[in-house]
Amino acid sequence: MPSESPSFAGRRVLVTGAGKGIGRSTAERLARLGAHVIALSRDPADLASLQATIGGSSVAVDLHDSDATAAAVSATLPVDLLVNCAGIAILDPFIDARLEDFDLTMAVNVRAPMQVAQIVVRDWLKRRVAGAIVNVSSIAAQVGTPKHAAYCASKAALDGLTRVMARELGTHGIRVNSVNPGITLTPMGERAWSDPARSGPALQRMPLGRFAEPEEVAAVICFLLSAQAAMVHGVCLDVDGGFRSG
Repeated sequence: MPSESPSFAGRRVLVTGAGKGIGRSTAERLARLGAHVIALSRDPADLASLQATIGGSSVAVDLHDSDATAAAVSATLPVDLLVNCAGIAILDPFIDARLEDFDLTMAVNVRAPMQVAQIVVRDWLKRRVAGAIVNVSSIAAQVGTPKHAAYCASKAALDGLTRVMARELGTHGIRVNSVNPGITLTPMGERAWSDPARSGPALQRMPLGRFAEPEEVAAVICFLLSAQAAMVHGVCLDVDGGFRSG
């Protein structure tokens, strides 16, 4: 990766899931690099605190509601770049996983990124804009993780969606990639991995010996959005400290 920081001056970037975790760190980093960030999240309080810090604009919407999502995203146009970061994880042993939780997870983690990207890309095609999209996936797309049946399935589906988007949209100059973090110390990650009995074995598998910080994932997202990654397309990029290397 080049040492120079990319510039997003004059660029409007839509970031879903911007209220917390990786999405918030991404929004903050983009703002520092000159972007006008349109932050989308479910919690108005999270958005208010973010906007007080970075400026930009914000939209509160529940991505499970497809009608509300369509209206909210359409109102943000035009944008130049898109980060699909919103996601949920409902943890249960496979045998106890509820169908309604599975459906909710797939709606937020897969259907919403598809819907948001469709709205944005239709506008790009109309305006003949060559934008870039980063979908935030997970190494859970490739690693079976206990109590994460719906989450793992949703991230595998998001990777598949990313590859199809890349094949179809690349001919229009629109780049699409996914970032696949390993265990990251977001509020959601801390809840899932706070038990040393779970986190200990995971740390032992990691050559770098630690979990990721949200800011480290945000840096990779910004790289993939930037002109520095002009030939990076259709990639599902692990950001996992080497977890999957062993």
